[in-house]
Order: sequence, then structure tokens, then C-alpha cells
Amino acid sequence: MSSVIAATRFSVLDRSRTREGGTNGEALRDTVRLAQEIEALGYHRLWVSEHHGVPGVAGSAPTVLAAAVAGATSTVRVGTGGVMLPNHRPLVVAEQFGVLESLFPGRIDMGLGRSVGFTDGVRRALGRDKGDAEDFAAQIEELLGWFRGSSPTGVHARPAEGLTVPPFVLAMGEGADIAARAGLPMVIGDLRSREKMQRGIDHYREHFRPSPWAAEPYVVISGTVAVAGTPEEARRLLVPEAWSMAYSRTHGTFPPLPPAERVEALTMTGKERGFFEGGLAGHVAGTEEQVAHELETVLKETGAQEVLVTTSTYDRAALVDSYRRLARIINA
Repeated sequence: MSSVIAATRFSVLDRSRTREGGTNGEALRDTVRLAQEIEALGYHRLWVSEHHGVPGVAGSAPTVLAAAVAGATSTVRVGTGGVMLPNHRPLVVAEQFGVLESLFPGRIDMGLGRSVGFTDGVRRALGRDKGDAEDFAAQIEELLGWFRGSSPTGVHARPAEGLTVPPFVLAMGEGADIAARAGLPMVIGDLRSREKMQRGIDHYREHFRPSPWAAEPYVVISGTVAVAGTPEEARRLLVPEAWSMAYSRTHGTFPPLPPAERVEALTMTGKERGFFEGGLAGHVAGTEEQVAHELETVLKETGAQEVLVTTSTYDRAALVDSYRRLARIINA
């Protein structure tokens, strides 16, 4: 096995994608079941996400889902990738993670993002606007203050105060700079934009300030990784998500994942085809040998300590097989 792969942690982010013909409940239960499966395979973390008003995503309440995942597992770390902090009061977020950490001590992560919703309608429903994301750094500082018991109001966040829940910053836009100045671990993607990702990593390391939460920079790179018996089979794993993204870009709504064979039989417009082919390009996908080589390359380039895999596809058995093959690479 490659020494650089052996020294790297591998984790999974599951967005609870719905599948054609399936229900939201099935998508959420699939996430819980996937957590059990990747725990058995030796992955380090299982994170869940926060999306609002998206037809193809059932995961809208990450701390609630994280509780279900943690309750169904015993060793894998569980967290959020992430809680969108501008959507919530920091006190409430601290309380939620305090409850999780109290119930599942030593297993909870707190991934924090700055998105305020994909559409104007969602932002209105949340009572937020794009300007709320500009206060992200201050929101993080307030949130971490609740754990340290340093609130100037005299209020105490129970049961969060005094607990240690590792925070991570999702480096969207200015996130790398915010993570560096706050001295927090950073999650950055995606693997298809290597040069942009590397610039963010370099900036983060250059400007990192040690903190009580992290003495030195910690980089998690994220993206899609698909492993199968042949390159063609690996590519087919990418087809449902690529089409859903293409459809959302051309029709304004994000649909459930369709079977790959249905997508391959479609007659697409030129615009749809362009977005679809773009959605297939640049991911880490192929046989075990090909993926191992590509991962070794990107890890040497970035010096990342961890890879967060975010793969989604219609065929759940093929998805689990991909994670099983990736685990063989990691543990070879």
C-alpha cells in the first residue's frame, strides 16, 4: 500500500439523496444503514448535511439525523458536513451539539458551513438573506464561546459548556481564511478543481493561527470517489448525480437520482449534454488500481490529512461496493 494513503484518514459524507420511486424516509434510513456499513469497513467518520427545500435531498436537519446515526453505530465518528451556521442561533447549535456529545461522548464532530439557502424562497422561509453569511466568522466565535463558557450575557449553554466537540470549517468562498484565523480544521473541495483547492489550502496553511481547538493546520479534502471492477462501471456510478445536476442547471429543480440506464437512454438538449458531461468529468473514478494511483497523486500534492468522500448514485448496492473497494485500497 502507498505510505501516503496509509497515513491518511478516510471518511464519508452522505447527503441522504432520494432515489426515483423511493421516499424521504427510505433515503434517511439508507444513511443510517450506510453508517453501519462504513463503520464495519473501518472508515473514520460519517457526516450528514443540511439542505432546505431540495426535492432530491431528504437531509434537512443534520443534528437530528446525526443522533440517529450515532445511536445505530458504536465506533465511527459522527458529525455534520455541515450545519449552516447563518441559519441558526449559535446558542441553539451549541446546545444541540452539547446534547449529542453528552449522549455519545468522544464521537461527535461539528462541521460548520456558511450557506444561507439556494433560492430566495428558501432564504425567506428561513428568515435569512445572503448578508447573514458575512457574519460567519463572528458566528463561529460566538458558538465556540458557548462551549468555553465565555458568553458575556451570563447565560450558560447546557449541556455544551465545558465539553469539547471538534469544530471544522467548510471552506466555501472565504472559508479558508476564516478557518485559518480561527485556528480550526478545514474541509475543502472539490477534487475536480485541483488548482483552486490548492490555492485555498496554501492560504490556510500560510495564515493559520494555533488555537485551543487545533495546534496546527488540519486539511480535509472532499469530493466524489467511485471505484468499480472496470472504468466503465465506475463511470456509470457517476451518471445519476451528473444528470440530476444537469437537470437542476437547466430546469431549476434538483430531482431524485434516476437509474443510470434511464439517463443513458435520454435524448438531451445541447445545453443539458454540456452540463451532464461536465458533471462526469474530473472525479476520482476507476478501478482500484486507478483510484489508488489518483489518490496518491492528490494526497502528495495537497498534503491533506483526511479525505471526505461524497459519492451519490442510484444503485445503492453498487455504492456500497464502491466504498468496500475503496476500503481495500485504504487497508491494503
